[in-house]
Amino acid sequence: MQMVMTTICGFIQMFLPCGLYVPVKREGKPPHFLRNMTLVGCTRFTTVFLGLVALKFVAVSFTETVKSSAPIFTVLIAWVLLRERTGIYVMLSLIPIMGGLALCSAYELSFNIEGFLAALGTNITECLQNVYSKMLISGEKFKYTPAELQFYTSVASVTIQIPTGYFLMDFSYVKRTLTSTMATALVMNGVFFHFQSITAYALMGFISPVTHSVANTVKRAMLIWLSVIVFGNPVTFLSGLGTVIVTVGVFLYNRAREYDQIKREMAIAYKNGTREELTA
Repeated sequence: MQMVMTTICGFIQMFLPCGLYVPVKREGKPPHFLRNMTLVGCTRFTTVFLGLVALKFVAVSFTETVKSSAPIFTVLIAWVLLRERTGIYVMLSLIPIMGGLALCSAYELSFNIEGFLAALGTNITECLQNVYSKMLISGEKFKYTPAELQFYTSVASVTIQIPTGYFLMDFSYVKRTLTSTMATALVMNGVFFHFQSITAYALMGFISPVTHSVANTVKRAMLIWLSVIVFGNPVTFLSGLGTVIVTVGVFLYNRAREYDQIKREMAIAYKNGTREELTA
């Protein structure tokens, strides 16, 4: 239902941007359009599917803690695909994020290997999706709008989901258990997922994939404690400590990014000043 709603809402927002982006007129499709949309659509489907599998086996708090390791995967993928280099202080700030994650995993009461691998898998595919989406939404020759990326990749994702659902879903069970309340909840979940993902695409046009992953980590820290409060998931002292360490690591990352940015600007200014002295 999430992908169906993002398809419908994405199509509507191609004509009603709602202030999220500036609409542009297209004269045709860009090069490699089908390949790009299929690749991002596949990663979107895999991310959602593995995320739901993870929630089946482990608590929400643990799933979101595993996803907090996203910055380190994004650094590696951004370096491979975008050639985006990360400063040494930023790399060091990722250590407490990874260490806190390991602490949470070691002392999580609901730990399950299937759930852990599914959560790790959805983490990696989401990072790949974010980096590749950044390439498409910030391209030099052709820039996709957030609504275009949302709609076309959702169509590709739904196309993959239909045969997958046919083989994996128990339609008789769905028919017996589906109520109007459940249907409404599924539709609302899909609408919320649409706005969450399209605002993420809009945000990607202004920030780097690594910064986006770190921002998501802050969101996940809030989700962890919200799930503990709402669902009453038991949390050990060391698991809670690991969550705190992850959060602290995120703030250290932000300071490290600021420092690296200042250092980079000073290096550029020094280089330009030296060039002017040589030409004078």
